[in-house]
Amino acid sequence: MVKFLLWILLFIVCWPLALLALILYPIVWLLTLPFRLIGITVDAVFSFLKALLMLPSRVLGGKA
Repeated sequence: MVKFLLWILLFIVCWPLALLALILYPIVWLLTLPFRLIGITVDAVFSFLKALLMLPSRVLGGKA
């Protein structure tokens, strides 16, 4: 909702820039999608490594 209100404000102030933003937003979203997927994958790998390193303490009854 905030993005929409900011776009309306931009449309009122400078409508050519607002239309350009409306056209370029899906293209930018598609270009950044691989980087977000890489970020999710790296986060999952680090979570797996943390779980793997903490496994011995969890098995032995530690509160990790």
